[in-house]
Amino acid sequence: MSASVPIDSRQFRNALGAFTTGVTIVTTRDSEHNDVGLTANSFNSVSLDPPLVLWSLAKTSRALDAFVAAEHFAVHILAADQEPLSNLFATRGADKFAGLRLERGPGDIPLLEGCAARFQCRTKFRYDGGDHEIFIGEVVAFDHYERPPLLFHSGRYGLLMKPSPVPQRPEESELASSFSMDFLGYLLGVGYVQMFAKVRAELGRWDLSGDQYWLLNLLARFENRSIEELDALFSLSGRHVTAELVAGLIERGLIQPVDDAGADGRVRLTEAGRNTMIEIVAMTKAIEQDAEQCLDYGESQMLKHLLRRLISGTNPGPPPGWSKGC
Repeated sequence: MSASVPIDSRQFRNALGAFTTGVTIVTTRDSEHNDVGLTANSFNSVSLDPPLVLWSLAKTSRALDAFVAAEHFAVHILAADQEPLSNLFATRGADKFAGLRLERGPGDIPLLEGCAARFQCRTKFRYDGGDHEIFIGEVVAFDHYERPPLLFHSGRYGLLMKPSPVPQRPEESELASSFSMDFLGYLLGVGYVQMFAKVRAELGRWDLSGDQYWLLNLLARFENRSIEELDALFSLSGRHVTAELVAGLIERGLIQPVDDAGADGRVRLTEAGRNTMIEIVAMTKAIEQDAEQCLDYGESQMLKHLLRRLISGTNPGPPPGWSKGC
């Protein structure tokens, strides 16, 4: 797919589907025109329109300076038979590109062959995530091949849950012995409250309230929605979208009416609103990675997989007033 051809959202979604809990290699070219690449499993999609992806790199990585300075990078979702390539690019000091057949993308970045999918990206935004640098890239071209990805595919997971190396605290023992405190809904709620408290503390950078943040999040997922439709979804969490909430974000230039419909009509994100959400997504990813330090990679992916199944299984369907096409 040529970089000059507009990104097709459906095909882009299908290409992203090749990465369930797989492994990627990210490549770029440094200031001295050397090819740089490494194995990474921190890949996520951010948005279909515009097409954005995210990955993160430890600040201890020798490749950090190259990626920080680069205007472009490529993310390769490895195919099932590319485990040796994954090991090669995970080895420090190895001559990673020796003998490989390469194509070239924007900025002359190296493109590997034989992958399940690959994405050529322009660096859109970087975020300091503590011990990691988080990169958000705008996809300018991609390729999707009918090859099963490396490691996990089609929701089939194998996981050995390891015992916690940290001694159980008395309050944790009490929690496990109490039905009400061991109730899944309670545990999910506590997890949400604790994680979102950190998000809320960071929202001050953008002078946003929690309700403003969630409204922007909804509009990043569901474009061109009315106050009634947005409120119907908000109401599931006990929140409400008001005309005042919408008007405040319009005044700040973060959202705008669709076809001059006014504050009571349909609204969408402005370019400034989209850019704000890109920055916030990077911030929330940093908080997620900090929270996941008590889990290994397999446990983290299994948790997300099970939560998605739980959400699907308890989904009450579209809220009243929600139009088709969402």
